Amino acid sequence: MTERTVMAVPVTAVQLAPMVRDAITRLNRRVRQTRPVGDLTATQLNALTSLELAGALTPRELADVERVQPPTMTKIIAKLEERGLVQRSPHPTDGRQVILAATEAGRAVLAQFERARDEWLASRLAELRPEERDTLRRAAEILRKLASA
Repeated sequence: MTERTVMAVPVTAVQLAPMVRDAITRLNRRVRQTRPVGDLTATQLNALTSLELAGALTPRELADVERVQPPTMTKIIAKLEERGLVQRSPHPTDGRQVILAATEAGRAVLAQFERARDEWLASRLAELRPEERDTLRRAAEILRKLASA
């Protein structure tokens, strides 16, 4: 049996861009679908995550971050408040405004979702060969570099 050498065919940035975008989109979609049993919608989870990342936002700022209309965000906030995942506090400088923040329960829900996603991804990564995982580790470093550019 003879050994075949597979030569990598160089690709241009223009050719690589849709390949990388598609792979990231598909993986992100699959990871986002992995979540613990519960009745929190993806939209509610996204809003809660934005609040946790930002620390605190006004309802208008949260609507802008999530790219939804304020009336839609009002409904999302109401559902999160019902579940005790978000709390309102007075705005420090504008008495007409409120500041929203994730509660301890909200942070716990986010941690539960993150654990479920990490467990799913870790189980998929465990199916790969060590050299494939090493390639992904290097790719993750490169993607992080691209994201911060």
